[in-house]
Amino acid sequence: MCSGGSRPRHPQSGSLRARTGAQTSGFVGAAADYRVDAAPRRTQPATVPDSFASALFGSTRTLLASAAIGAALVLGISASPASAQEISNVKSMDIAVQGSIAQRCQMGAIPTADFGDLTRPGKSAAAKVALDCNMPFTMLIKAQNGALTHSEMPHGQGPYAGSVPYSLDVELPVRRPTTEMISKVFEGRSLVGGQAISSAGGIAIDGLLLRLSLGSVSSEAGLLAGQYGEVIEITIAPN
Repeated sequence: MCSGGSRPRHPQSGSLRARTGAQTSGFVGAAADYRVDAAPRRTQPATVPDSFASALFGSTRTLLASAAIGAALVLGISASPASAQEISNVKSMDIAVQGSIAQRCQMGAIPTADFGDLTRPGKSAAAKVALDCNMPFTMLIKAQNGALTHSEMPHGQGPYAGSVPYSLDVELPVRRPTTEMISKVFEGRSLVGGQAISSAGGIAIDGLLLRLSLGSVSSEAGLLAGQYGEVIEITIAPN
């Protein structure tokens, strides 16, 4: 809400006109009294020609009328301070201001991690993903297999294993209003059913860090030859 100093203009104009008119009328009345008082002071009315007396009296009326107009203008100007005092007493007005911002929750592309030769243990891959949510949200992470699995024989063959376990680290900076870090570590097999991360009332504008680390293969024989892969789906939903 904004408090404004708006004041109605019509009451102001009406007040000024009323005051100026009243003062002007009073002055004209005073001028008329002056003419009446001035009449007895003529000591020799018989010696003054009628034409001269008419001209003099007419000039006197003209001068008095001019004086009345001039005084009326001065009085009209002097009435302004009183009107300004009236305006200062007008009550203030409240103006309602409102607006809205649409919900926004956007996430950038997640790059594909290529581990290359899987015979070397302890490999990891990290990716910084753009994330912009202007309201609290929940992140859902779900894996297709829960491990890097062989494209044709996910359970392996003979003494050779067909999957590689992994863990997923999630680092999510949020603001509420200070910056805080939400960190979670998930084993791959726990992501098959889906796992949720809440922003806990915060918003995200600093991105998302994902780190996938490969574990050790349980089979002593190692991995079955072939292509391995996994699909991890991340969904962002505003609360």
